[in-house]
Amino acid sequence: MTPTGKFTVIKFGGTSVSSLKCWKTIKEIASDRLKRGLKPVIVCSAVAGVSNELENALKFEPVLSNIENIHKELAKELNVDISEISEPLKELSMLLKGAELVNEAGPRLRAKVMAYGELVSTKLGAAYLNREGLRTTWQDARECLTALESFTNNPDRDMLSASCDYKKDPELIERFSKGSGVILTQGFIAGNGAGDTVLLGRGGSDISASYFAAKLNASVCEIWTDVPGMYTANPRQIPSARLIRVLDYDEAQEIASSGAKVLHPRCLAPVKKCGIPLKIYCLEHPKMDGTLVASECSVKDACVKAISSKKGITLISMESVDMWHQVGFLSDVFSCFKRNGISIDLVSTSETNVTVTLDQTTNVLTKETLKKLITELNAFCQAKTIDSCAMVSMVGRNIRSILSQLAPALEVFEEQKIYLVSQAANDLNLTFVVDEDQADRLVIKLHEQLFKQRGRDKLLGDSWQALFEKNGKEPERLPDTWWLNRKDELIAIAKKSSPLYVYEEGALDRSLSKISRLNSIDRVFYSIKANRQRDILKKFYDEKLGFECVSPFEVKYILELFPKIDPKRILFTPNFASKNEYEYAFEKKVIVTLDNLFPIKGWPDLLKGKEVFVRVDPGHGQGHHKYVHTAGIRSKFGVSPEQFDELADSVKRNDIKVKGLHTHVGSNIFTPETWSNNARFMASMAGMFPEAEVFDLGGGLGIVEKPGRIELDMGTLNTMLQEVASAYPKYKLWIEPGRFLVAEAGVLLAKVTQTKKKDEYNYIGIDTGMNSLIRPALYGAHHEIVNLSKIGKPSNVVANIVGPICESGDILGYERPMPEPSEGDVILIATAGAYGHVMGSNYNMREPAKEYFLKR
Repeated sequence: MTPTGKFTVIKFGGTSVSSLKCWKTIKEIASDRLKRGLKPVIVCSAVAGVSNELENALKFEPVLSNIENIHKELAKELNVDISEISEPLKELSMLLKGAELVNEAGPRLRAKVMAYGELVSTKLGAAYLNREGLRTTWQDARECLTALESFTNNPDRDMLSASCDYKKDPELIERFSKGSGVILTQGFIAGNGAGDTVLLGRGGSDISASYFAAKLNASVCEIWTDVPGMYTANPRQIPSARLIRVLDYDEAQEIASSGAKVLHPRCLAPVKKCGIPLKIYCLEHPKMDGTLVASECSVKDACVKAISSKKGITLISMESVDMWHQVGFLSDVFSCFKRNGISIDLVSTSETNVTVTLDQTTNVLTKETLKKLITELNAFCQAKTIDSCAMVSMVGRNIRSILSQLAPALEVFEEQKIYLVSQAANDLNLTFVVDEDQADRLVIKLHEQLFKQRGRDKLLGDSWQALFEKNGKEPERLPDTWWLNRKDELIAIAKKSSPLYVYEEGALDRSLSKISRLNSIDRVFYSIKANRQRDILKKFYDEKLGFECVSPFEVKYILELFPKIDPKRILFTPNFASKNEYEYAFEKKVIVTLDNLFPIKGWPDLLKGKEVFVRVDPGHGQGHHKYVHTAGIRSKFGVSPEQFDELADSVKRNDIKVKGLHTHVGSNIFTPETWSNNARFMASMAGMFPEAEVFDLGGGLGIVEKPGRIELDMGTLNTMLQEVASAYPKYKLWIEPGRFLVAEAGVLLAKVTQTKKKDEYNYIGIDTGMNSLIRPALYGAHHEIVNLSKIGKPSNVVANIVGPICESGDILGYERPMPEPSEGDVILIATAGAYGHVMGSNYNMREPAKEYFLKR
């Protein structure tokens, strides 16, 4: 089919419909298309964050008021009468109350509830556009998109990840053609033959747009998002990632399916079948060139076009010595997947094993569904799941013909556990399945190997960083760049003493202010392992914070520094500590946290009659690297869920009084619901410990390390914690921020010693390295790095920032755009106030950076 229609379908995601500024841009875009003689059909997602809140509501969490407030605030900003959305919000409230009464939220109800995010956002948007003089017709998508009949035995998939008919619809074309102005409808939702609401899966608004484009025989389908196209890698992760100018449908499908989040992988098939071009644009920069996806428009030379990763992959391993030459074995086991409505992504076979991957974006994988699947598979083999995996893919064209050229790049996998390797039959990708926490590091190294020396051509445009500089935008900065205002002062300090950690008092004040806004938190304990510099500790002591210590040496340090401190301001949370450490803590009368059943069983006389906290493991961890995950079976911390009954019996039998429960799941987390979920998890088991009075929510509050990343929403976090406090008034809420309080306040200053160029690779050497800051080598952590001496000068060199330590891993930053450096320039490494000096060493007999406290 050749698109000849006058329609253009324009999709806007959650972040693109969340503010007045966004809706002004939407109006401008729609008006422009009307001037071109096109009929815009606008497809919108729910307001950012609302779908997550609706999911929480379906877990019977008290978040309805938060959902209402988000929309009321947007209505106020748009100057739209709240009555426009009062009816759907009332219906939502009744549905949730009914579900809570029967304590059930099946897939049919889930679909109906989740749809309200899109229904309400489009009601607000239509009212705004009409008020602004752009004639807008609101259309219920459920009346236009109809789910295909399903024959699976998986109601979750049928209701929550449906597929729709997208044949050209003359009746719909005629209806939408009537009148002037624009049509505004919803993404993500559709109807079925029974009149029920169904969903197209999370991120399904892209799919909705392509369905509408196909049914209307549109001239183009536009996807507006926060990046201006598809890139050679995630540009938020790798600023040197290059814009891909053109792709054909199959290539775009492969990149989307292998983890690029710009497009939902299921949105390509409808536009491909109908020959409709798909164009990706950036809402913040509507005049930027984006990526065009169309038939026969791609560069056909053999090459890698993108590196991508997809996390949250589940492997199913099926082992049987009898499968070799057994007729019908694969048919038998694959029929189990079909009966459970689960689609398989990658497949690997050997004489005794078949391993497959399951993708969360194309499946609704509940614990119950997976358990049922494994039970059925065990009739034919020994089946097991392997969780927390990721796919790392090289996507391109004619991959087989350039394998010899890829050999050096593949060395990055040399020391990795590889679960599965797949080379696509269509020769468009080569995929490796690895542990999830290794994916980001591997993508960075692969991109460096494969794209470093490639210039601009018909396929590749400018890098992410260069695109924004060309469009007149200043390089993105971190939220707190106090060091820019004190640049001259810092340069003077560094000239006298380098390398040097500098901590700024004003930045500490701002961090404390953020924490103080969490008004349902009863006590704040600073985790001193993040930074134990004396001026910082004195400031926190004066601000009445408590101190969380993980060793008796930290406890002793605090007691010596503040001899008059109330010992109950010290929280001792060791793990695998010796008996004498607990004896010391009890002697000093500080609060003691147990992390294991062993002390209760092994030293009952020590613990008998004592008051303690217990660290419990919710069964999963979070964070940017496995080394910062502090919960889950692969983490050494906390009492695991299967031991809770034994824990309750043991403390009762030994007359141990559990006064508080503690949960900490990881570091640098940006999802506000993490801490409310921690509280609700502890509330679910608090009845086992009737003397408990405190829920310690742990720490791990995220701080922005990379420019452009959205900060942790402290307002939403506060609202969620207020709801927890209201729901469980018996318990006090404590929190343990460490890095959140000090990271942004600290910078590491170092001077350029040498520069080097090796072919296309540039290196800037500085006078300290992993002996002062080991986080990049240990965690793959990112720190913003700037040449403080040449702030404001053009970044005309892309270089690795390296130290003097005799280790190949002594790299503080990969591929950083920098001004041409000179010997003696002062280099500043930002967000270095936590886990910097405290983790320093004298490796190579080089002294680590010293510390300096900079008052306001």
